[in-house]
Amino acid sequence: MNVLLAVLWKDLISEWRTRDRMVSMLLFSVLVVVVFHFALPADASQLLQTGAAGLLWVAYVFASILGLNRAFALELENEALSGLALAPADRGWIFLGKAAANTLLLFLVQAATALAFALAFDVGLGAVALRFAVVMALGALGLSSVGTLLAAVAVRTRYREVMLPLLLLPLMIPIVLGAVRASAALLEHGVLPTAELRLLVVADVVFLIVSFVLFEYVLDE
Repeated sequence: MNVLLAVLWKDLISEWRTRDRMVSMLLFSVLVVVVFHFALPADASQLLQTGAAGLLWVAYVFASILGLNRAFALELENEALSGLALAPADRGWIFLGKAAANTLLLFLVQAATALAFALAFDVGLGAVALRFAVVMALGALGLSSVGTLLAAVAVRTRYREVMLPLLLLPLMIPIVLGAVRASAALLEHGVLPTAELRLLVVADVVFLIVSFVLFEYVLDE
């Protein structure tokens, strides 16, 4: 637990000092919202009503990939990743610390992007804000858990900017499927469906357990 908190604190402090990941993710996701705003026709209210959740999660997914590509950037410098692997603790706790930091950063970007989306497309999120925050948090946890593991795999490859999306996008399907359907039900009917919520929870738990176990071997490579 101490290792988890130390890694989490280190990542949050480093991000607070530089703000490179946070700013780049936020700018990218807001630009995606702006592009959608100008790309959709003015009379696309019906299309927007049914597809708003999908458009929003497109921005979330690609912003998460952008941030995860930089998740181990500091550790890659001066062989700090090797030093992290020598920490006298279960490496799964190192993974949990990194995943927790990535989840928190992604959730903050999601919240700011949702506000920009609501303003740009006049989508009413106020009445379902708390329930939508639950969906965003579960989605961010799933994306960050499997994304942190694969970011550690891709960081030592030559083409890591390309490798991470190729590895991550197929595994995102259950998370994105559950999150988009749950978000669509919330925006259209104000109801949080239990089936999609259950899918998100199960996918998060599976990804966390598998990533916790496999991270031990990823740092050895």
